[in-house]
Amino acid sequence: MTHLDRLMARGAEFLGTRWAIMAGAMSWVSERHLVSAISNAGGFGVIACGAMTPELLDAEIAGTKAMTDKPYGVNLITMHPMLDQLIDVCAKHQVSHVVLAGGLPPGGAIEKIKAGGARVICFAPTVALAKKLMRSGMDALVIEGMEAGGHIGPVATSVLAQEFLPELADKLPVFVAGGIGRGEMIAGFLEMGASGVQLGTRFAAATESIAHANFKKAFFRANARDAIASVQIDPRLPVIPVRALKNASSDLFNAKQREVAQALDDGRIEMGAAQLEIEHYWAGALRRAVIEGDVEHGSVMAGQSVGMVTREEPVADIIAELVSEAEGALAARAA
Repeated sequence: MTHLDRLMARGAEFLGTRWAIMAGAMSWVSERHLVSAISNAGGFGVIACGAMTPELLDAEIAGTKAMTDKPYGVNLITMHPMLDQLIDVCAKHQVSHVVLAGGLPPGGAIEKIKAGGARVICFAPTVALAKKLMRSGMDALVIEGMEAGGHIGPVATSVLAQEFLPELADKLPVFVAGGIGRGEMIAGFLEMGASGVQLGTRFAAATESIAHANFKKAFFRANARDAIASVQIDPRLPVIPVRALKNASSDLFNAKQREVAQALDDGRIEMGAAQLEIEHYWAGALRRAVIEGDVEHGSVMAGQSVGMVTREEPVADIIAELVSEAEGALAARAA
C-alpha cells in the first residue's frame, strides 16, 4: 500500500472506489457517459440531476447502470420542487450515495434518503452548519471554495480547508473541492486531513464528455482569469454567484435579474419562485453552451483551474495523471 493509498483509504472506502476522487456534478455534462467513465476509471462519478424531472432522472440512472457496475452518486438540488420524488427514484435504483447541493436540505430529506439505503453527502459553507448537518445524519461533507466553477460561495478553498479539516476530519469523511487541477494539490489536502477531493473542471472537456466541441475548445483557450463570478445587481434578490468563462451571457444574466426583481416588486411572484426562476435561467444558459455549442451567449461554467485543461483526453488518463502527480509529491516530501 502506497502513502497515497493510506491517505485516501477512508475516502475510498466510503465511496467504494479505487481512488477518493469525486467528480463534481455539472448540469448537462455529468450524465451517463462521463459519470460511468469516471467510475470505471476508479473515481466516483456523480449524475447531475439539476432541473430533471423524476422520469428523466430515472432514465439517466438506468442508462448509467448499463454502462458501469462501479459505485456512482446522484446530485440533487435541495430547492427542486419534486425533491421527494427524486429521492424515491434514487431508492428504486438503489443508488449508493446521494449528494445534496444548493442549500440547506428541507426537513426529512436526509432521513428519507438514508431510509432508502443511500449515504448522504452534503455541502456546508460554515463549520457550524456542517455540525448541524452531522446531527441530522449527514455521512460525509464536501467543502467547496470560490475557485470552483458553477455555483460558488465567498471563501477560498485554502481557507475552508484550514477551517474545516482540523475541526471535522476526525469525525467524518471530508472532501475538498474548488480550483483543484493537479495531483500535488490533492496530496496537500490529503495531508491536511481530507479523506479525498472533488474535481469538476478537469473532467468537463474529457473525451467521454458529451459537451459540444465549441464548449471544450473554450476550455482549452481559457486561463484562470477568464473564469469570473457573476454579480448580484439587486440586493432584494439574493442570487448565488456562478463562475463561468466571461462572454456576452453576463449581460443577459443581469437583464434576467432585473426582470425577476421587477416581478418581485410588482408582487407577481414570491421569493422562492424568483430564485427558482434564476436557477431555470442558468440551466437553460448552460444547455445553450454545453449542448448547442453557443459559447458566446450560453453559460460556459468553469472553475479557475480551467487553465490546466489544455486538450481533450480520456477520463482514465486524467485520473492516472492526477494520481501520478500526487504520488510524486508525497514521495518527494518523504525523501
